Amino acid sequence: MCSDARELVQERRGPILILRLNRPEARNALTAGLVTGIGKAIVEAETDPATRAIVLTATGDRAFCAGMDLQAFADDDEIGVGADDSTAGFDRLLRGELTVPLVGAANGTAVGGGLELLLGCDLIIASTQARFGFPEVKRGFFPAGGGTLIGTRIPLGIALEMTLTGDPIDAARAYAIGLLNAVVPPDEVMPTAVAFAERIAENAPLGLAASKELVRLGVTDAARASARLDEWRSVVFDSEDSKEGARAFVEKREPIWRGR
Repeated sequence: MCSDARELVQERRGPILILRLNRPEARNALTAGLVTGIGKAIVEAETDPATRAIVLTATGDRAFCAGMDLQAFADDDEIGVGADDSTAGFDRLLRGELTVPLVGAANGTAVGGGLELLLGCDLIIASTQARFGFPEVKRGFFPAGGGTLIGTRIPLGIALEMTLTGDPIDAARAYAIGLLNAVVPPDEVMPTAVAFAERIAENAPLGLAASKELVRLGVTDAARASARLDEWRSVVFDSEDSKEGARAFVEKREPIWRGR
């Protein structure tokens, strides 16, 4: 299924790419077209050196994303099925493997696949009105799009509580257990998320990519993290950017990053 440009709105703010799910009438639920659109935008962003960070948000103040569109699923709309670059890009987002830093801006409630989208983000900013959960077990499913890895971000007992009961938690509890980086009033979600993205985008691209990958691997695959640390060390410390960073510090000026 081809993506519908109206389902995903893209906006550029300097080095920041903003992706906005745009199906408020359906609580921004995921269709095959929306998944394809997100994946395509991700692939393009990763190959664009001008994109230093991405903010992922949604239209409206009721829901960030209600997960898969069950009506579309019932109509045999095969969400996430395929082998093209867009599908691969979306899958890498869910696994937290994007090379570009990703900030989630949860303007409203995120459940099921919506929460899985946020788990693929590096930082999550949320509205005080938002709720988070995995209701899949209540509907005959389980969180198969990366949701079962939530225990890598929050305490195991709470991860099991959320996935086994299917009951949601509010933003205050989500922040207390470390799922969220900030909880702010609804009208401050986007400004706060963009501010985080801008702070990230000021830093060296190679250093960001190395930090992002290695920190995540340190939680999920310590042996792989150790091997990749040696690989990244030679890439980053021998780069033009590392020399530029040192020069800029000595010369008391802002560095000019090349990403190489």
